Parts: sequence; C-alpha cells; structure tokens
Amino acid sequence: MKIKSQKDFFSGLVFTVVGASFAYGATSYSIGTGARMGPGYFPLMLGIILALIGAFVLFKSLVVETPSGDPVGALAWRPLTFIILGNLLFGVLLGGLPSIKFPAMGLIVAIYGTTLVVSMAGDKFKLTEVLGLATVLSIMSYLAFIVLLKLQFPVWPTFIAG
Repeated sequence: MKIKSQKDFFSGLVFTVVGASFAYGATSYSIGTGARMGPGYFPLMLGIILALIGAFVLFKSLVVETPSGDPVGALAWRPLTFIILGNLLFGVLLGGLPSIKFPAMGLIVAIYGTTLVVSMAGDKFKLTEVLGLATVLSIMSYLAFIVLLKLQFPVWPTFIAG
C-alpha cells in the first residue's frame, strides 16, 4: 500500500505507539470501573483514545490522496530544544537539585522561568507579552493547585518562605 501523506503517516504512527504504550503501562495499576475508578483507569482510557486517534490518522494517510504527498520536512530543532529545556527547567526550579545544593524555587519562579524559556521556541518574542502570560499562569496555577486542590508543594523559593 502506498503512503499518500507522510506527515499523517508518521504522526499517526507516533500517536498509536505512544497511546498503546500508555494503555499497556496503565494495566499494571488497578483499573476499577467507571463508577469506582482506580489509578490506572484514566491513563488506560487516555491511552486507548490516543491510540484510536493515531490509528484513524494512520488509516487516513494511506487512503486520502494529498497533492504533494505531504513530505516530512526538516526537524524543527529550535522549538524542540526550547520546549524540552523548559520542561526540565520547571522540574528543577520547582523541586530543586539537592545533589548540587540548588534549593527549590517554588511554583511561581518555576512558571516564570519555564514560560520565558519555552517562549523562545517561537519566531516572535515580546518580553511584555511573555511576562503577562507568566503572571496569568502563575495566578491561575496558584488558585487551582494551592487554594482549590490544597496541594502541598513550595510556592516561593525556600530561602524566602523558610
């Protein structure tokens, strides 16, 4: 069978593999039922849905004709690098690195740092817009995780909050 859209083929393949992997990994937890969900229920359902979407996109790539075949272009290294670095930075800033005695900076600093780094992945960078976005994300995250869900993790750097 001929691949009629390379982009759809490879994205469908990735979706299917990642979804199936998550669904398989979720089976090691208690699944439960729809009324009494266990810890594996949500990842299992999410994995199944992702795998089904991937299978649909994969099927579409083999059936629906595209004008140029939608060839896969060069890998976008800049966005990929900054987004991965932003995620790593979030973890380091939120929890710190005890092995090198880097203290936890807390949720607010982690959100600002991550937003600044990840925003460099795009073509345009406007500092005022990025700081505004970071402020809105910080306020909403504080309200959602600390006030409403009452989760216990550092909000401010340890040398400020104690």
